[in-house]
Amino acid sequence: MNTAVDSDSEDAVGCVVFYDLFSFDYWAQLYLIKEERLRERMEREKVTEQNQCKRKLRVCVATCNRADYSKLAPIMFGIKSHPDEFELEVVVLGSHLIDDYGNTFRMIEQDDFDIGSKLHTIVRGEDEAAMVESVGLALVKLPDVLQRLCPDLLIVHGDRFDALALATAAALMNIRILHLEGGEVSGTIDDSIRHAISKLAHYHACCTRRAEKYLIAMCEDHSRILLAGCPSYDKLLSTHHREDYMDIIKSWLGDKVQEHDYIVALQHPVTTDIQHSIKIYGLMLDALICFNKKTLILFPNIDAGSKEMVRAMRKKGIEQHPNFRAVKHIPFEQFIQLVCHAGCMIGNSSCGVREAGAFGTPVINLGTRQTGRETGENVLHVRDADTYNKIYHALELQFGKRYPCSKIYGDGNAVPRILKFLRTINLDEPLQKTFCFPPVKDSISQDIDHILETQSALSVDLGGTNLRVAIVCMMGKIVKKYTQPNPKTFEARMQLILKMCSEAMLDAVRLNCRILGVGVSTGGRVNAQEGVVLHSTQLIQEWSSVDLRTPISDALHLPVWVDNDGNCAALAERKFGHGRGVENFVTVITGTGIGGGIIHNSELVHGSTFCAAELGHIMVSLDGPECSCGSRGCIEAYASGQALQREAKRLHDEDLLKVEGRDMKLLEPVTAAHLINAAKLGNSKAEAALNKASTALGVGIINILHIVNPSLVILSGVLASYYQAPVQQVITERALFSAQSIKVLTSDLEEPALLGAASLVLDYATRRTY
Repeated sequence: MNTAVDSDSEDAVGCVVFYDLFSFDYWAQLYLIKEERLRERMEREKVTEQNQCKRKLRVCVATCNRADYSKLAPIMFGIKSHPDEFELEVVVLGSHLIDDYGNTFRMIEQDDFDIGSKLHTIVRGEDEAAMVESVGLALVKLPDVLQRLCPDLLIVHGDRFDALALATAAALMNIRILHLEGGEVSGTIDDSIRHAISKLAHYHACCTRRAEKYLIAMCEDHSRILLAGCPSYDKLLSTHHREDYMDIIKSWLGDKVQEHDYIVALQHPVTTDIQHSIKIYGLMLDALICFNKKTLILFPNIDAGSKEMVRAMRKKGIEQHPNFRAVKHIPFEQFIQLVCHAGCMIGNSSCGVREAGAFGTPVINLGTRQTGRETGENVLHVRDADTYNKIYHALELQFGKRYPCSKIYGDGNAVPRILKFLRTINLDEPLQKTFCFPPVKDSISQDIDHILETQSALSVDLGGTNLRVAIVCMMGKIVKKYTQPNPKTFEARMQLILKMCSEAMLDAVRLNCRILGVGVSTGGRVNAQEGVVLHSTQLIQEWSSVDLRTPISDALHLPVWVDNDGNCAALAERKFGHGRGVENFVTVITGTGIGGGIIHNSELVHGSTFCAAELGHIMVSLDGPECSCGSRGCIEAYASGQALQREAKRLHDEDLLKVEGRDMKLLEPVTAAHLINAAKLGNSKAEAALNKASTALGVGIINILHIVNPSLVILSGVLASYYQAPVQQVITERALFSAQSIKVLTSDLEEPALLGAASLVLDYATRRTY
């Protein structure tokens, strides 16, 4: 008998099923349906539970003054733009709330941030005791605010005494701390405060590789350190090319002022030596008065000694002087324009040794406040002075110059890295800090659970046929390569270089590569010091007296190195090839032409007029064939690819490029490869031509051995494998006994020009001269 299931079963399975009540199939089907629905309900509950557990991260950002707000604001905007992931609370204290320093809390309100708490924490007096009292007052007021806001994380910046109070209060109240710009060294009491905050902080976002290593050396947990770069670079690199920059300059300095014809001055007290810093400040003012240029001077910060500095400024009549404009505060976006287009910046502000480098603005750093900072070549230090003459001379040297852009402190992508880092914070992890004591890890990468970035170079190879750009990592791996036909005109060529480099820069962020700089390999004679191509080769027309460094550096905001392709091949061997660890060796390129480079005492030899290592134009005969340089009997005229092609065409035209028993019908243009192939198949004329070429190259290399006495010769280029054995034989037979044992090796590098251009960057980008 058939019947319907009862009403309870119908509700359970969501349908009416007709089966024999005593059928096994009926009960099996009912069981399976119930099991499936139960499984689905459990999955829904699990997802719901996970969503409930994943709550927003409550982040409190505390800002104390105009300087730290310029670093914190980009992060605040980033947090605010992700309301589904983060809750932002803003606490304002310190000099933000003091009228003498511009009431700069208003710019935070103008940026449309809701300020959760304003704490008046500054005890006036501007001396050492007042700083201590201000820390104490902040510690009294902060607990109520932090208890009310109850943040998961407090973000604190830098090395100010206000920041020390914030970190102390948060640490004692079991609130996690993210410290920005820890691990740096500047040379004053700020170092002690900065390192103290680092020891209180649970997480670190630092700006430079050296700062990261210092934090690791301070026993901070490597997995909680993010190499992010400076957040202010995100804003300044994206906004400093404003079309209205002259309007901003004129609004602060008057209608008659011109770009690069004014000075920005910003000097703060050094709290460990107040009297000396006041003396230097007075000498700076005297030098600026005598230098007689329009000067925008900002009031010093609130540190001990600032009152005496302001008194010295007013005593010299700076506020009434026609050449000076004294101001308490300038909005960061406008300050960027003023620094970017200044003829010089002077003082001891960290902006001079950090942000100004991104524009190539010349900087004079006075005193000891920033002595330990990493700087680009745009910074000239004046550590001490008894009269204003030394500072005046520094102004004469620096004013109006421009330097390569430097990105030591960031590449404009700090905020995305920091937000990604915040998403990885696990609030269930133990709050108690753990320290990683020695041995110190000397690692060039970060923990795998965070952002894996690779120090890399942007490499440009300017060939006669193709223009190639590559991203090359520190280990010599080509991460990505781009190739385009090389345009014939100067304008089109420069436009294509910048376009390809910009495309590679965007890809580098996606590929987690931090680009340290740009290296350019090009034919011809190159002034490597200035980055200028003096004379081009015949293959690259309209390429003489060309400044490559400036346009590329200005467009990409990166330091740029330029060198001859032969020198680059030698540098590639020194860093990645047979030349590693070899103090003295020579690289000879055997391709369309003959070139190369000389490494002596581990350094590249350029010569007094940048024409050293023109190896292809060593003369081996007084009446030999004509060379492309206009002379006769050069190695290149015998042994280059063009010379071999010329011989192949001559033999072909005379119907001599034959092999006994075979008819070599050439359907394609005659090349050097046909000459080599004919010789291998027994053509005596081809063998004689190649023997002559090998001998010429070998004799030329013997001349090199007898002059510079290297311990190794490396042959590079498409003909290297063919020439290696014959050249070694010529050396054995004809060189002096002392040079006969020198080895000739064939390069293993597939892209010596690109790798050599990259090594320009990877070897020199982190060298800093103080």
